[in-house]
Amino acid sequence: MYGKAFAPEYQGALTTLSVNSSLTDVLAVGTERLRAAERAGQHGEAARSGLAVAEAHRRLGRIGEADRAWKASYRAARAAGDTASMAWALWSGGTLARQRGAFALARRLLELAADLGERGGDIVARGYSLAGLAETGRIQGDYEAVGRLHEQLLAEARRRGEARHTVWALEGIAQMHRNTGAYDTAYAMFEEAAGIAARAEDRRGHAWALRGLADVVSVRDGDTERALALLSEAETTCRAMNLSSALAYNHKMRGNVLYRAGRYTEARDLYEQALGEFRAMSEPRGEALARLGLAKSLARLGRDRTETAAELVGLARVLERIGLRHAREMVARAQEELGLRAEVVR
Repeated sequence: MYGKAFAPEYQGALTTLSVNSSLTDVLAVGTERLRAAERAGQHGEAARSGLAVAEAHRRLGRIGEADRAWKASYRAARAAGDTASMAWALWSGGTLARQRGAFALARRLLELAADLGERGGDIVARGYSLAGLAETGRIQGDYEAVGRLHEQLLAEARRRGEARHTVWALEGIAQMHRNTGAYDTAYAMFEEAAGIAARAEDRRGHAWALRGLADVVSVRDGDTERALALLSEAETTCRAMNLSSALAYNHKMRGNVLYRAGRYTEARDLYEQALGEFRAMSEPRGEALARLGLAKSLARLGRDRTETAAELVGLARVLERIGLRHAREMVARAQEELGLRAEVVR
């Protein structure tokens, strides 16, 4: 049995905020509390309020502000001697690093966060940090290394009845199944995640689960209209909560669905929109995936083959440098699909 979803990153005076609070509201309240704590010399409260500020900035795609905020939160936590708050600040920094494509830094910060969470007796901070490490490996395509960790964290979250973390773990494992072709298993897990998120009123988790379902419905069943309807439902939540990153990934997925349906002009427009959104928030993984979809769409619409081949080779190099193994394999499949000779990345 799962309780109502909560947001452990909203701490101190901000614990009354809902997991579904608009990020602009979180940022406004968090900034107000942070300034008050700084004026009063309350380092612990400044660290906790600063964490919410950092996370709001990150989810809104404001990278520079998020970077400054998590570091300030860490300094305040250290001044207060609050080990658990230090762990949460490092978790935020590690999550931001992953979002920016700095995977080595993300792992380093998240490992430190997990250690401090354990030393500070905060099992949730430790759990979120380990989850961050698992997600970092999953995004890079290292499924064998992080699959067991995902399963372990799912079991822990189920045992504690923590809905939000259960939803996260289910979605991560489902994504790995989807990427390895186990569509039925992926669908069942995304469906379970959507159900738990809906009952726990975790709108963010529900939106991500709907995106996953739409992907499987599109690739497995070829049901374009149902997939688009699921994405429209998810988009409503993304806009209501100002979830910039989730909205950009929603638009990229809508492009995928339209591309699979042979609606290349519409797909091109969606990929271009998503590409602009990812660039605005400095999210290299999303940018690369949107570039790939755009290149494929333009090729189908008659773009010169030499230009397309050069674009894909350049994109493969970018993905190799970032360390995105699964996405690099997607480029190879695109080269094969379009009848272009795959070149060795140097």
